[in-house]
Amino acid sequence: QVQLVESGGGLVQAGGSLRLSCAASRSIFRIDTMGWYRQAPGKQRELVATITSRGSTNYADSVKGRFTISSDNAGKTVYLQMNSLKPDDTAVYYCNADGRILTTPRTYWGQGTQVTVSS
Repeated sequence: QVQLVESGGGLVQAGGSLRLSCAASRSIFRIDTMGWYRQAPGKQRELVATITSRGSTNYADSVKGRFTISSDNAGKTVYLQMNSLKPDDTAVYYCNADGRILTTPRTYWGQGTQVTVSS
């Protein structure tokens, strides 16, 4: 079983910054894409940002220019640097990894980390 271990959430004032991290636990899991999604109370889970194994990134329009996704050289840890945070960014942030174990496609989710932005 692959685990995604998240860290870095917390409480911050509007305009502040936070950095989220997510590490995949098993090296046999070949990761194609890692990313971050978020879910605010009463809303559906939405994409925040993704990064492929080749380094291609994708961002939600609402975070472009404020958030930056990156990964380590091994491609097993993903980071989300969040700057200029707004109260609307308050949500539970979930790490996601899509890839394969041998030839079998797999998708894994982290347990989520709370980000709260106060006004």
